[in-house]
Amino acid sequence: MTAAPPAGPGTTETGAGTPRRKAVGLLLGVSLVSLLADLGTKQLALSELPGREEPVSVLGGAVYFTLTRNSGAAWSIGADHTWVFPLITFGVIGWIAWMALRLRSLPWAVSLGLVLGGALGNLADRIFRAPGHFVGHVVDMISVFGPYGEFFPVFNLADSSLFCGVVLAVFLELTGRQRDGSRAGAKPATEDAPADQKERA
Repeated sequence: MTAAPPAGPGTTETGAGTPRRKAVGLLLGVSLVSLLADLGTKQLALSELPGREEPVSVLGGAVYFTLTRNSGAAWSIGADHTWVFPLITFGVIGWIAWMALRLRSLPWAVSLGLVLGGALGNLADRIFRAPGHFVGHVVDMISVFGPYGEFFPVFNLADSSLFCGVVLAVFLELTGRQRDGSRAGAKPATEDAPADQKERA
């Protein structure tokens, strides 16, 4: 049998296409961009939208910008238990940290980064905004097909980031892509090689 090449600083585990440090770096970078974009748009909404007689309409009325504050989740679910949402977010952050221990997939890094950035964006509202620490109301400002959330809950960029991250994660799971960069059900390359190539005299 041929000897396996010695491990070196540039090698990765079997099936891993990306070094863990690079994948985790991408995760953190995506989450930071998502968080900053969410905080920036919230600050812009707070400075520009109050006092307007009508919501701002763009794309022919497909999208409206209207300032709301939500103490719960979508459709104000759990509005009387705002303190629960920070606890859920801390659980999500812990889960992502655990996932990052084996992370060597760039698509998974993007997915987890979007989820982390969105979770942190809304967590910042829960902790620092009125009416108090850990019971703060989330700033929402985007409404689609209606100015006041008639067809879909008013949301923000953090919600969009969370949604896109979860959808991407579901797609990766359904297509068999693993966090370590391998594919579920994929055969090792040696199994498909001719027998005379597997062993050498």
